[in-house]
Amino acid sequence: MPDSPAIWPQEGERIAKTLARAGVCSRRDAERLIEDGRVSVNGKKLDTAAFKVTQKDVIKVDGKRIEAAERTRMWRYHKPQGLVTTHRDPQGRPNVFENLPEDLPRVISVGRLDLNSEGLLLLTNDGEVARALELPTTGWVRRYRARAFGRVTQEQLDELRDGIEVDGVRYGSITAKLEQGDKSNVWIAVSLTEGKNREVRRVFEAIGLKVNRLIRIGYGPFQLGNLEEGKVEEINPRILKEQLGAKLGGAKDNAADAKEPKKPAKPPRGRPGRPGKPAPGKKTAAKESKGPVRVGTPTKRRVR
Repeated sequence: MPDSPAIWPQEGERIAKTLARAGVCSRRDAERLIEDGRVSVNGKKLDTAAFKVTQKDVIKVDGKRIEAAERTRMWRYHKPQGLVTTHRDPQGRPNVFENLPEDLPRVISVGRLDLNSEGLLLLTNDGEVARALELPTTGWVRRYRARAFGRVTQEQLDELRDGIEVDGVRYGSITAKLEQGDKSNVWIAVSLTEGKNREVRRVFEAIGLKVNRLIRIGYGPFQLGNLEEGKVEEINPRILKEQLGAKLGGAKDNAADAKEPKKPAKPPRGRPGRPGKPAPGKKTAAKESKGPVRVGTPTKRRVR
């Protein structure tokens, strides 16, 4: 798939936002990079995130030039256990980004999965979109299958719908349903919208369960499906636009093939003697058409 032309605002934008849209990092992390003196524009180190840049500026991070943001793209990745979701780990553990295909552009993750969690991880080259999809206000449901050691009833799990406080941290509504189990372990389907750090594990520990396997199977409309462990698959631009809409910002206009056709105009109508219907007494060569059928907008669908 050929890349579309680079995207630049007409009157410039703040450097942190430009770095985020270019997939370097989140806007917040970009501000930290600037504070650490790792960002330069036209050869001069920046000391403020309020600086604005345009297409003419040469931006570098750690001495490496950063190009303008391309159209927004997103991938589904089946994260295996044993990888941390970070570009740099102080403990030197293997990370997700070291194990991605070499032909993938620089990407960041939409949220995280901890070291021992597995399943669907969304990757994107647009930090602004990643940030928007991580916020609870987006309303996207994260779905998991959790295997846990211990005993629990459906009634106990139903109480999690009202939220729970654990060690001073308030967790929002969680929907949990018992699927199956044996003498020592149970499988539970879990749905939530907040996605706080280690939320499922900490909440289940509070009700006497020890999670020993956690698989994310869905994030909003995107599903893990049959994607093999360790594999990456790009989401079709048309589907991406349907699902993200305004969250793509200016980038969404570059997916020309995703634009929907305009609805046809209504046929003229009128009473006898007015435009749209012959006057009384005049013969018509053929019966009038009822006009073209309207084309509806496509409905949103889950993506496997």
